[in-house]
Amino acid sequence: MRAAGSDSTIFGVSSVRPIYLRKSFFPKHQDLQFAGLLNPLDSPHHVRIDEDSEYREGVVLARPTKPGKGSFVNCGMRKEVQIDRQLESGLRVTVQLDKQQNPDSKIQKGTVVSSNHPRTVSGLYWGYNVRLASCLSAVFAECPFKEGYDLSIGTSERGTCVDQATLPSFSHILIVFGGLQGLEAGVDGDPNLESADPSVLFDLYLNTCPSQGSRTIRTEEAVLISLSALRPRIDEAVRKALGS
Repeated sequence: MRAAGSDSTIFGVSSVRPIYLRKSFFPKHQDLQFAGLLNPLDSPHHVRIDEDSEYREGVVLARPTKPGKGSFVNCGMRKEVQIDRQLESGLRVTVQLDKQQNPDSKIQKGTVVSSNHPRTVSGLYWGYNVRLASCLSAVFAECPFKEGYDLSIGTSERGTCVDQATLPSFSHILIVFGGLQGLEAGVDGDPNLESADPSVLFDLYLNTCPSQGSRTIRTEEAVLISLSALRPRIDEAVRKALGS
């Protein structure tokens, strides 16, 4: 059971870091021997070495500094970045680079900001967070938003055809995908749920892969197909909410 939310949250999926941070956080391990075969992500926060960007992800280095000076950070640039505070080495940080830099300096200057800062302040897509839900009901009960998800969508071949769906306005949307046995398996294995019908858990219960032709669709395939079908409907709901 996997669920994707509008807060860019994916449950049960490993977080992705920029390639230059790989060796700092992912030591060689047999379980990762085929990771190089996965499709690469070219996300905005995976900034290339010579690419201009106001923000960068980095790792704090174990490099001594002068008294009163901040730590040095590897941000995947040709120069290291000195931040505004002392932090423990090995930490991952989001750095906002100073707009005015001395081109002759051997280092750059930057300020540590919240990992949400590029998204909430500058409106950038800056990756996603990970939350592991122990069961289907925990996806709702442990929602990171105080007001919860105000629009929830379950996907199933037994749902209403997505072509007939109109989405209401929302602040936080949740889209839930089942495994090969569908969301029914998630409901059956959840001791906190009394109903055997997963459709009652959601505001909308949609068949996002109508006329699929095959007996089953892999979850990783269903996610791409479903989000492609839902994107124009999500965009329309957002436009209506903004009054445009």
